[in-house]
Amino acid sequence: MTRGAPLAILVLAAAGPAVAGPPYVTDDPVPTDRGRWEIYHFVSGAKADAVRGGEAGVDLNYGGADDLQLTAVLPVAYQQAPSTRIGLGTLEIAVKYRLLHAREGAAIPDVAFFPRVYVASASDGLGPRRNQLLLPLWVGRELGAWSVFGGGGYELNPGEGNRNFWMGGVALTRVVARDLSIGAELYARSPDAVGGRSLLAANLGLTLGLAPRWSLLASVGPGLQHARSEGQYAFYLALKADY
Repeated sequence: MTRGAPLAILVLAAAGPAVAGPPYVTDDPVPTDRGRWEIYHFVSGAKADAVRGGEAGVDLNYGGADDLQLTAVLPVAYQQAPSTRIGLGTLEIAVKYRLLHAREGAAIPDVAFFPRVYVASASDGLGPRRNQLLLPLWVGRELGAWSVFGGGGYELNPGEGNRNFWMGGVALTRVVARDLSIGAELYARSPDAVGGRSLLAANLGLTLGLAPRWSLLASVGPGLQHARSEGQYAFYLALKADY
């Protein structure tokens, strides 16, 4: 991606937050239930060198059919380098399809393919100028109060000075109370620009139920490798509504 892109795109390109899944960069293989909505009202951000940036908006997930989730992320981007700029963010469109189901007593995990298109919709300097395509595979398993999920994929990242790159991660979460789960993750990305460097980073996260349909999600963590140039820290905060 271009150096002028907001840092949330550089660090959180899998997300969606899109986000298991949010609040983590690492996604999970379980789609939204058929006929149900998961709506995340989110803000995310990161810092590298002297640049701070991120996005705020709505992440919409709908269970379109059994094992099929339709996703759209509608963001506003912001950047401070050093003056503050705000504009249209990068529209994301994705489809999650679960290929395999975990079965009790068997070693087979849940497995899903979750391709995602990053549309070149952002205001000048606040996002990529060419459409991008992420092709990830996510794997996960629930073990009582524990959940482990991870995977990754390859992103097509066209544009002058850009490089296609690999990304991925692994996360572990645990339900510690009726309405509270906590977790941690490691995630990584290979260089995404000519002359760029790889990134290794970590997050701690939590999900807290607030009401029958509402939850608070949060994560924060540091870069662990090449952090100064690729991502010194990242955060994610969202209110989630289930319908």
